[in-house]
Amino acid sequence: MIPGGVKRHLPVLLFAGLTAASLAALPLLPAIPQDQSYHQFADQRIILGIPNFWNVVSNLPFLAIGAAGLRKFRCGPASFVFFLGVFLTGIGSSYYHWDPNDDTLFWDRLPMTLSFGAILALVVKERVDETIGATLLWPALILGLFSLLWWRWTDDLRLYFWVQFFPGLAVLVLFLLYPPRYTGTRYWVVAGALYTLAKVFEFADKAIYSAGAFLSGHTLKHFAAAGACVAILRYFQARRPIFDGQGVRSGRVASHRPSAGLVSPTDQR
Repeated sequence: MIPGGVKRHLPVLLFAGLTAASLAALPLLPAIPQDQSYHQFADQRIILGIPNFWNVVSNLPFLAIGAAGLRKFRCGPASFVFFLGVFLTGIGSSYYHWDPNDDTLFWDRLPMTLSFGAILALVVKERVDETIGATLLWPALILGLFSLLWWRWTDDLRLYFWVQFFPGLAVLVLFLLYPPRYTGTRYWVVAGALYTLAKVFEFADKAIYSAGAFLSGHTLKHFAAAGACVAILRYFQARRPIFDGQGVRSGRVASHRPSAGLVSPTDQR
């Protein structure tokens, strides 16, 4: 028979085991070098003197969304890092698309790894355990930074791809295993759908551009990814704790004094 304490934390232990096992399996896979053709985007038009114009300016929404999030939801470390990552993505991605190469790509990917790690820590904090989520943020950020440094040192993207895709899989599993402590889960669903759409646009860059030669798939990827960030921003704006009379758990919504990172009804006018 499994002790009660162990049974309660069994999903966390399984999740930790899956994380460790997937990381340990990475050296068994062949190295993944950076494909230099990646930098050859379909839309390379120069407009108003700006090279790759649409791939550059389509990053402006990240600046606006990140600034809005930092202005309202900077109290918690995970939310602060997430919106900071979104804001810096607007800068880093614009810098990269102005002159696409491996050196500038590093600054495009760095802020995104901040946001990926922050999302994982945030979901663990809100769905599993506040202490675990708060603690997880820092090793997640360090691992993200190390994955990029490892790529630059060795031209091997295996760890970076893990950092990019594993948090998304982990978040999906956590949403299935643990009930929400806040309302607004639908915003996470919308964010996940838009991010998936963004990856589809990315892979269909040339096909989409050749269909009409107006906007490329990569430009649409930026807009879809920005839409995912808007959905998460909206989650922070609209969420409310879910109470059952004993604590914050699944159940009816009870009104109470907003905690850090929440907005009061008067703030939503």
